Amino acid sequence: MVGLVALVGAGEFLPAMAEFDLGLLATTGRRRPRVAIIPSAAYPAGEDAFQRSAAMGIEHFSALGAEVEPVLVRDRAAADDPAHAQAVGEADFVYLPGGRQEHLAAVLDETLLGAAVAEAHRRGAVVVGCAAGAAVLAERRFEFRRRILPWPLRWRAGLAFVPGAAIIPRYDARPEPLLALMVLQAPRGSVVVGLDDGTAVVGRDGSWQVHGRARVTVWRGRRRERFRAGEAFRI
Repeated sequence: MVGLVALVGAGEFLPAMAEFDLGLLATTGRRRPRVAIIPSAAYPAGEDAFQRSAAMGIEHFSALGAEVEPVLVRDRAAADDPAHAQAVGEADFVYLPGGRQEHLAAVLDETLLGAAVAEAHRRGAVVVGCAAGAAVLAERRFEFRRRILPWPLRWRAGLAFVPGAAIIPRYDARPEPLLALMVLQAPRGSVVVGLDDGTAVVGRDGSWQVHGRARVTVWRGRRRERFRAGEAFRI
């Protein structure tokens, strides 16, 4: 069976996420699940940020009883290293932390590493994306053409672990009128899902359940819906 997908707005590896991540680990059915952490999105912020993301993931998931392996892929060239792909291929649980989504997309799109993530998911591994990681897992993802203004946006193809959707992580960090402007630029037919900090959705086959402390906002064209922990929706 294809594995679960989890999308987190922000807050990877923080104590507040421990209960949520423990529940996800339990779904693997393994006494000591193998977790692969791919901190590539942090690399544009520098080597220190890259190493810190990996170290935080190791500490967090080790404390939850998992066997953890960081997959230290800095760039697209390293993403075609068979050893990195093998590490992901053997995992029960793959975690994509936050950072720069365009860099993470470049690392995973049509590389051995990206193919290994997809294959692990097809055989049942849980795949989790937080912030930039969540955005890249959707079918569509946005990029700002300019650093600050939301107009115009450039829409790119994502990895399509979440068909028909685009993800806006850290939804509660921006004014909603600005976000509504972004949503109206989404490709026709896309469902846009806004994930608040510390909030997540978990699902597969189009059915999603909300977890965490805040809200998930779902836009279908101009129609907006809100969901909180325990509630479910379809894409």
